[in-house]
Amino acid sequence: MPSTQPPANLAQEPPADDAGRYLALQARDARFDGRFFTGVTSTGIYCRPVCRVRTPKAENCRFFERAAQAEDAGFRPCLRCRPELAPAQNAALHWSTQDASAMLALQAADLMEHPAQADDAPSIATIAARLGISDRHLRRIFEAHWGITPLRYLQTRRLLTAKQLLTDTRLPVADVAALSGFASVRRFNAVFVQHYRLQPTALRKSILLPSRPTTASPAKVSDPVRDLAPEAAAFRFQAAYRPPFNVQHLLDFFANRAIAGVESVDAAKGLIRRSISLPHKATMLRGWVQAQWAPDPHRVQLRISESLASALPVVLNRMHAWLDLDADPAAMDPLLCTDFPGTEGMRVPGTMDGLELAVRAILGQQITVKAARTLTARLVHHCGVPLARAPEGLERCFPDAATLAALSPDVLGRLGIVKQRQQAILSLAQAVQSGELQLQPGGDVPATMAQLQSLPGIGAWTAHYIALRALRWPDAFPSGDVALQSALGVREASNPAAAADALSQRWRPWRGYATVRAWQSLSKT
Repeated sequence: MPSTQPPANLAQEPPADDAGRYLALQARDARFDGRFFTGVTSTGIYCRPVCRVRTPKAENCRFFERAAQAEDAGFRPCLRCRPELAPAQNAALHWSTQDASAMLALQAADLMEHPAQADDAPSIATIAARLGISDRHLRRIFEAHWGITPLRYLQTRRLLTAKQLLTDTRLPVADVAALSGFASVRRFNAVFVQHYRLQPTALRKSILLPSRPTTASPAKVSDPVRDLAPEAAAFRFQAAYRPPFNVQHLLDFFANRAIAGVESVDAAKGLIRRSISLPHKATMLRGWVQAQWAPDPHRVQLRISESLASALPVVLNRMHAWLDLDADPAAMDPLLCTDFPGTEGMRVPGTMDGLELAVRAILGQQITVKAARTLTARLVHHCGVPLARAPEGLERCFPDAATLAALSPDVLGRLGIVKQRQQAILSLAQAVQSGELQLQPGGDVPATMAQLQSLPGIGAWTAHYIALRALRWPDAFPSGDVALQSALGVREASNPAAAADALSQRWRPWRGYATVRAWQSLSKT
């Protein structure tokens, strides 16, 4: 397992001024990766703070909070440190602002960074609609906050996505353009040349891809390379994270809840893989993903099955949420480690499928983790879809919303699921199938939680648990959880939930991370 400890030569507080950023740049401090980018005026290139090139002179550096700002100022992304791989900023860092317009600008940027669905090509109009404001108002507040137009910001996001696909896959340029959100190859080529001063094919030729078998035609979008082993035929990516990272806790969490045939964890190798289903246009994509912590520091190796080729950007975003790769320990650890010592770098385990997580939360109500895993395994064995050409240990995908909604209460009863949970699962599946309920990051958290609690059999505990792991709400806090109350020492209070909630106020906006750390403390007693 690679070391995940940060260097000790800087204070934990993220640098807010140019002098502090330059110190982080000199130290190549991975704790601040993605927190800012450095444009070098002598080269016209912008880099991550972890870039291994020679540190430029301070007078030649300009610092930017987002990559889009650097590109708008005329800088091109570094081909060595690859800004597109930097962990994303966590919007919770800015939730203390009282400026409603600033919050809307932050939410809009987050929606551009993280498309929710495989067939969701974000546009300014759709983002404005999701925020409940007009296009004109979005443009005004966005430019006032970020100094660039939302269109330029979105364009940078598309270009960086294209750059990653050009570098890490052998997909045809036409497929890269479509996956990145460009309406045509001609438009993609024109924008790429305008911003990066070279053709997309020239960028690909300038990068040495790993040596791989080439027995297949490169023209097929779902055919990166074939071999006897499914792992060899997968797309290979890498992702960065900010240290420290308690990898062992994350792997143990998933291993204790792993469903045979759906998930597989090898903690000794730092490896986790699972099957997934993903709605895409009129079809359902099915495949598998894998993550393995690399020997290189602060990096994870990702693999995605070729069957998911037409949704690669969304799958990559979901993997970031699944593994909580964008967490910012430098921001939250000083607040939480006083009450939870020894929990530095602990992440909130996410999910690749919000519906699956919600069903598992319902099945886990008022029973043990082991019992919930048994019920979930029965459900998957009964109606999960077989998965072909997958690594050993992955045989089925969790059933999708349509499959679950079509089940009868009698069938669920024969699986050992009690009546109250039967109705909750069926109502949940119907709401997801109709599109009324979206269980992915980026949505309106209060509205989604209210929708969840309006369904039969789903209370505050379940809604907060879903918000924590599926919606990626860092301030979720299931105050009614008995284990959480025990860990916080309020179980004997006259109103344990209210006592836990009162105690949690000092951990805002990171109460979800406090919850995970409190649960972990029980395993040490």
